[in-house]
Amino acid sequence: MAKKTFVVDTNVILHDYNCINSFQDNDIVIPIAVLEEIDRFKSGHAQIHYNARAFTRMLDSLSGNKLVEGGVAIANGEGKLRIIINHQHEPEVGEIFSEDNVDHRILSVALYLTKKSKERDIVVVSKDVNLRLKAKALGIISQDYFTDRIRDIEQLYPGKRLFEDFDDKYIDILCQNEGSLDPTTAGLNDLCPNEYYILKSKKKSVLAYYNPVMKVIQRVEKKSAYKISPRNAEQLFALHALMNPDVLLVSLSGRAGTGKTLLALAAALEIRTQFQQIYLARPIVPLSNKDLGFLPGDIRAKMDPFMQPLFDNLTVIKNQYQKKDPHYKKIGTMLKDEELMISPLAFIRGRSLERIFFIVDEAQNLTPHEIKTIITRAGEGTKVIFTGDPYQIDTPYLDAQSNGLTYLIDRMKGQSIYAHITLEKGERSLLADLASTLL
Repeated sequence: MAKKTFVVDTNVILHDYNCINSFQDNDIVIPIAVLEEIDRFKSGHAQIHYNARAFTRMLDSLSGNKLVEGGVAIANGEGKLRIIINHQHEPEVGEIFSEDNVDHRILSVALYLTKKSKERDIVVVSKDVNLRLKAKALGIISQDYFTDRIRDIEQLYPGKRLFEDFDDKYIDILCQNEGSLDPTTAGLNDLCPNEYYILKSKKKSVLAYYNPVMKVIQRVEKKSAYKISPRNAEQLFALHALMNPDVLLVSLSGRAGTGKTLLALAAALEIRTQFQQIYLARPIVPLSNKDLGFLPGDIRAKMDPFMQPLFDNLTVIKNQYQKKDPHYKKIGTMLKDEELMISPLAFIRGRSLERIFFIVDEAQNLTPHEIKTIITRAGEGTKVIFTGDPYQIDTPYLDAQSNGLTYLIDRMKGQSIYAHITLEKGERSLLADLASTLL
């Protein structure tokens, strides 16, 4: 296959600071405008600021005149990394796009290389769909960054399966007290650890899962958590995974109203004695991409609107009890004593997560690298739960195939300490379910 030259956009580097090692033996070009833009992101505490600093340090380790003159060898010496400091203003770009900005300077570099190099393809790599469209308008090949992007969202692991025409005798075995079943005896093959099943015969049915520790199929019994009872099989599976001590990592995906966050919080409260702290967090994604500084008030006033959905779920659980009930009072005590914390995700940086039930809401707004960063902070006795809707992305450079939640589900499938459930049936209300389906 002929070598290519990839012109890398700023958002790719901020998404994955190690991206220059993902282009195999092809050459990489970084326009000087990209470095100027990265420099504006070097100060801050968010993941993109960390990525900007990490990439700058990586470049510094390769520093020297060769970065600008002929390029520095990467990818085991087969490819080269080069910075282009001139050719920022190709006339065709100025004729089509009047504004002088970083995107158009990147396109100018790509167009210059396209004219100059006839023997190989020049490809603009960007997570900005508008930049990719502009590149195509100029006759430049463009593509998304595919390294951490799954191929087919429709084939994403759902965590559950339906088996119809199942033999009655095997259902009877599972329905016995603490019944378990050898999957090979029942003709069930290629089972994933902690995968859930609806087993149906013509007359009976049973809910079960594959226990990877004992290597048997076991019945899943209906249980409630802090008076929150599952309303369908998917919610029952989710609650089982959340309270299973052998499962240390759980992901719940589904549209709004399917009960993801509510079930995670109820399970945490039900098994709270197994942990030192319950921690609920979500990424801060301001509407219209405005910085929090645009909002009035102190830091707490700025954060409260983004954290309110988590408090709403907590209120639903509290309202299952009378105000005089010890369970109702316990939630308030836990909040006061910081045994139950609700906080923006950015505030966990530098924390040690030991014996914590850690719920990350709206995980579809995280990059794969951010997901990895969170999980690698998990210490002994910590359980991590990610909830979100892969189709409801609030950040401009992620989509259903490249967000961190989707990437997690795709990569973790088959691990013995991981469980996933896709929740499909909305249970918030008939109106909410109808809106989620039709609007």
